Amino acid sequence: MTTDVLIVRTGAANLASVVAAFERLGRTVKITDNAFAVSQAQRVVLPGVGAFPPVARRLAESRLGETIRTRVEKDLPTLAVCLGLQLLAAGSEEGEGATGLGVLPVTASRFPDDVVVPQLGWNTVKSDSACRMLTDGAAYFANSFRLDQRPPGWKAAWSEHGGPFIAALERGHVLGCQFHPELSGSWGEALLRRWLGEEVPPC
Repeated sequence: MTTDVLIVRTGAANLASVVAAFERLGRTVKITDNAFAVSQAQRVVLPGVGAFPPVARRLAESRLGETIRTRVEKDLPTLAVCLGLQLLAAGSEEGEGATGLGVLPVTASRFPDDVVVPQLGWNTVKSDSACRMLTDGAAYFANSFRLDQRPPGWKAAWSEHGGPFIAALERGHVLGCQFHPELSGSWGEALLRRWLGEEVPPC
């Protein structure tokens, strides 16, 4: 049976919910940490929950980081979720010396001290009018760090928590979500379907 979606084993992610989300959509799913498999896959998901430094180092010490960066640069269908989105950045304020994949020329920063951290729960998402996959809606977040600027060449969706921050980015066939689409109800399911190439109208 052909695998529709390959999920990268980062060592820090709740893979069960991601797998279940795609299986509900009728897709076959496989989990791997094999860089060659990731390079050859039709569609790849980079998930992540937890701290930036150890996962960034794990990707840097293996071929996975280079392989994921190449996929994004070639516009191959790739979905980065939560910490996965931040790992695409150049680095993060979380921990000294940990660098990201450098796909996005930005740095993940901590939320301001005057807001509750982590942001845990539902928040409104407002998308740029030019977005193809992203639409306005509500999504489930669980994050203490965020990207606060849109990289050149990317379309964005935004949320507010101590000021505006990037809720998601899209460019071509690549989608990065700070929120968890697999936990975001029918709106998140519709977004996953659009990333899979299905024609799905806005919720």
